[in-house]
Amino acid sequence: MAQNPVLVPYIRTAHYYETDKMGVVHHSNYIRWLEETRIDLMNQAGLPYTEMEAMGVMIPVVSASCNYKYPVKFGDTVEIHPYITEFNGCRFRLEYEIRNLTSGKLSATCNTSHCFVNMQFKPIRTQKEFPQIYEIFNNCIKVKI
Repeated sequence: MAQNPVLVPYIRTAHYYETDKMGVVHHSNYIRWLEETRIDLMNQAGLPYTEMEAMGVMIPVVSASCNYKYPVKFGDTVEIHPYITEFNGCRFRLEYEIRNLTSGKLSATCNTSHCFVNMQFKPIRTQKEFPQIYEIFNNCIKVKI
């Protein structure tokens, strides 16, 4: 059985086009950042999303939520800490902390829920049908980044 991976936070800088008239990153961009972070997490864990799709597996977003604490402005660098808090082989939940490295403040706490489906959107039980995916996700659960 594989060991828990050593994972690092996702880091990115806020772009000008992501800001609104108030000069802060528009709230909708945080959801995009969560997707970027999930893709990065999967790459680090050894399961690139393109590889999963090649196996015929997708992980659509079932729900997304974000609590905004402190604004991110153009040019600020953020560090996004994702961690899987729930996983049962069919569904999983990720929680995220978005920390503004420029200001030193917590900018947002977020979560997303997902399920595993085939290309026809039929639910998949990864433990039975894709044990390699199950093992990777199971090894990542509650690994705090």
